[in-house]
Amino acid sequence: MNIAVLTIFPDLFEPFWSYGIVRRAIDKNRIAQQTINIRDFAPGRHRVTDDRPYGGGCGMVMKPEPLAGAIRAAKEKSPTSKAILLTPQGKVFNQQMARDLAACDGMVMVCGRYEGIDERICHRYIDDEVSIGDFVMTGGELAAMVIIDAVIRLLPDVLGNEDSADNDSFSNGLLEHAHFTRPPEFEGMDVPDVLMSGNHGRIDRWRLESALMRTFLKRPDLLMSKQLSAEEIDILKSWYQQIERIIQAKSLPGSGALPGKG
Repeated sequence: MNIAVLTIFPDLFEPFWSYGIVRRAIDKNRIAQQTINIRDFAPGRHRVTDDRPYGGGCGMVMKPEPLAGAIRAAKEKSPTSKAILLTPQGKVFNQQMARDLAACDGMVMVCGRYEGIDERICHRYIDDEVSIGDFVMTGGELAAMVIIDAVIRLLPDVLGNEDSADNDSFSNGLLEHAHFTRPPEFEGMDVPDVLMSGNHGRIDRWRLESALMRTFLKRPDLLMSKQLSAEEIDILKSWYQQIERIIQAKSLPGSGALPGKG
């Protein structure tokens, strides 16, 4: 996969390319990275990349000529790469979008600054506008790093364990199950016995229940949109029955029937 980042601060990406999963992807030739300085395509001695907005208003706007030149330069190396503008106005990034991008030939990540970029660049050169959340940052560089990291780890042979990506949070619509490692006892807290039982069937069941519980407590909205398996439905039904028994046992005398029981 070809990944080009267009920015006025290219030095920000030197450490990013040099460590961890990103470095491993480069070493394994899974990605070919390129950082392009937008200022290199700005005319004049001062290489100006921004100007005042037409119509007045606060802030500055990134000029179209340098951006167009930088995008064209990136596309020369990888013509089929998607040009992605990092902007709070874009579609909110999620795991499915990461999978879709991992299947592409490449990405040209356009890092905006100031109040934004000239709208004509969006119409002529940008394929997708992407946001990493409903908040505003000073530039698109950190957002580009987030997306690149999420996409790279889905490429073949990048992770040390090929099952890791499949078990991550959001990969199957659930948050990931709880994790434990050595020592078996820490400050009075023990590792669940099932995880040390060697019974992989029981371990798989425990991990699924743990993932469901975490999702229910922290992100119940994910369960509302997920297509549940028969096993997941059975687990949720068993919880419902247990909760109902607890409520019935704790109901005060004379408090009346449980809600929904008539």
